[in-house]
Amino acid sequence: MNPEEEFRGSSLCVVGNINRDIKIAPLPAGDYLFRDGETSVSSVIETIGGGGANSAFAAVALGANVTFLGKAGADGLGDRLERTMRLHGVRGRLARDERFSSGTSVALSFDNGHRHFVSSLPANESLSLADLDLASLAGHDHLLRADVWFSKPMLFEGNRELFQAARQAGLAVSLDLNWDPKWNHAPAGEIVERKNAVRATLPWVTLAHGNARELKEFADAPDLDTALKRICDWGAEAVVVHLGADGAGFHRGGPLLVEPPAPVKATVNNTGCGDVLSVCMMLLHGKREIAERLRLSNAIVARFMEGRLKLIPELAD
Repeated sequence: MNPEEEFRGSSLCVVGNINRDIKIAPLPAGDYLFRDGETSVSSVIETIGGGGANSAFAAVALGANVTFLGKAGADGLGDRLERTMRLHGVRGRLARDERFSSGTSVALSFDNGHRHFVSSLPANESLSLADLDLASLAGHDHLLRADVWFSKPMLFEGNRELFQAARQAGLAVSLDLNWDPKWNHAPAGEIVERKNAVRATLPWVTLAHGNARELKEFADAPDLDTALKRICDWGAEAVVVHLGADGAGFHRGGPLLVEPPAPVKATVNNTGCGDVLSVCMMLLHGKREIAERLRLSNAIVARFMEGRLKLIPELAD
């Protein structure tokens, strides 16, 4: 499979987080991590981070025409983020704000497959509709709103206005329903308010994306089938489901269509796989039968996991 042949001519506009990811090679999981001490690992690298930025760079590497809209600080790290976009062919429209520093996330991976992110994202959290050049939507087929939970100005009203503008411009709209960091500790009333704000945008959403755990939590559902029905009842046209070791699924009113994963010989990349799957489904939107889209997407994810397809670059100096 030649990714450039499959995805050439596709276009995507991405709105989301852009930051530095500090990625640490997998650690043995254990209580020792909560005690004083030091642990050596085989590698620590800096890459582009943020669900939105990861998706934008993956789409460009697959041959798509991509514009990224987001926010960074007026600092040296923001300069590096912009240089990395230019080097890799992502057209960037970054709002630069001296009041907020560019973000950094430390990505902890463990040998049992679990992950944990420790993040400080001031510029991303301050993103508002006024920071976005909506004229950049023109010429694109699809809008992705990633990292939907991080910016309060966008969460309440901004996302709805963005989606309406995209649909009026003729774009399909994808929404990544990833895990809201507030779900772990915020008061129940605040969590309900935040979920309702995102649910209210679903009538303008073509494809909602998420893994089973995220979708069930977002929909307050006891099982995946109930979650999918509620999300579509609230207005989303369809849902792309990340099923991990079980592959990928697609729901549009009927039974969940599932395609098993492509085989992976050895895992090199275990973060960003969901972003890659979703990007593939966006770039293939309307181009093939749904089952074939899922199979192609799973094949790309497998190549990414094996390290045979480099989609997320290291951060420029």
